[in-house]
Amino acid sequence: MRGLVGDIPVETATRNLYIETYGCAMNLADSEVMASIMQAEGFKTTDDPLKADVVFLNTCAIRDNAEAKIWGRLKEMKGNKRKNPGMIVGVMGCMAERLKTKLLEQEQLVDIVVGPDAYRDIPKLIKQVEEGQKAVNVLLSREETYAEITPVRLSSNGVNAFVSIMRGCDNMCSFCVVPFTRGRERSREPESIVREATELYNQGYREVTLLGQNVDSYKWSASLSNPSDILDKNDVVNFAQLLEQVAQIAPDLRIRFSSSHPKDITDEVLFTMKKYDNICKYIHYPLQSGNSRVLKLMNRTYDREWFINRLNRIREILPDVGISTDAIVGFCSETEEEFKDTLDMFEYAQFEFAFMYAYSERPGTAAARKYPDDVAEEVKGRRLAELIALQNKIGLEKKQQYIGKTYKVLIEGFSKKSDADLKGRNDQNQLVVFPAGEGYGKGDYVNVLIERCTMTSLFGKVVD
Repeated sequence: MRGLVGDIPVETATRNLYIETYGCAMNLADSEVMASIMQAEGFKTTDDPLKADVVFLNTCAIRDNAEAKIWGRLKEMKGNKRKNPGMIVGVMGCMAERLKTKLLEQEQLVDIVVGPDAYRDIPKLIKQVEEGQKAVNVLLSREETYAEITPVRLSSNGVNAFVSIMRGCDNMCSFCVVPFTRGRERSREPESIVREATELYNQGYREVTLLGQNVDSYKWSASLSNPSDILDKNDVVNFAQLLEQVAQIAPDLRIRFSSSHPKDITDEVLFTMKKYDNICKYIHYPLQSGNSRVLKLMNRTYDREWFINRLNRIREILPDVGISTDAIVGFCSETEEEFKDTLDMFEYAQFEFAFMYAYSERPGTAAARKYPDDVAEEVKGRRLAELIALQNKIGLEKKQQYIGKTYKVLIEGFSKKSDADLKGRNDQNQLVVFPAGEGYGKGDYVNVLIERCTMTSLFGKVVD
């Protein structure tokens, strides 16, 4: 498909750009913004790093093993540079902000280091490298949202797309580097979000996921923009109102969002989800720990009882909701009894999915400054294995409850294992696999009767 950014057709691009993305969906969205900026400078993306004039690794700093992968990959890229001496290698994203000096000190590994708020500067940084200098810009911004940049959809299936609605985080959880690597929270103008989602729908996309470090704290105020541009707009738009605006684009445009902080999930958001059939009944609701003392050390701003009460309220308003979570085991000074509180919470909450990790101390965080990382690695590993085993059991039992019921599924394409089967997801974000047939295909909605399940997927057949 012919694409345009600014006045430059994709097919006239003269240089190749390779982007490798690690970490969360926010990083993928950032890669798409950066690709758009670079396309306007005459670059087209390639899937082969050996053919690239410029290579960027979009990095994650949330855990130590994520950073270790990047260092290993940079050493591989050093070998590629020997084969292509003119290649420029850059590091962008969260690791760039956290380790800028160390990255630039590594001989022949990195030419450019650019933080999450400085992607507009990349063309200038490339020119600096071409003039024989190393280049860096990791300054954080209180205003940058890239609102007017239309992302280049990388590796898109043409059905699902991410739309970034805000940047940064103000929560200051003691274990987390995000406020330091992505800066303070700022929300994007709602009109630009609705416009981007509308353009995606007109291009054939049928599902958008609204992205932010904490989408429920989205809050755009006209006073933060140019007052002369504000006529009939609301003075303040919160997340529930934004969600409604996007849902009203078209009834067959499905809406998801990620991620949420439990303290900010309001009843207004829940009732908006209930009001619109095209807002998926799925919430990512990060627990982190089931013990109140540990939650206080984590600076999560809620305790065990509050989390349970809010969970009950979510299910009261949205009885068919699918809920997933995050959990960290082995946080500083966590005892065996406190870990058992997390196991107990998983039993109570019955999460559909969970992202579970052993605590990894991140330099510069409050936890690293204030608390010793005193839980032995073997204890962390054993606790993590125990929690994963429990969640696998719960997840399978939850999937078994879908058997015999019919769900509306948005077709995303063929199954990974066979072109004889299609795949998609239901409202609750469960992966559904079913036989391909005539009269429906990618981007269509079908009703699927669930007949069986595995640990990872539901299987069924299309019914009228």
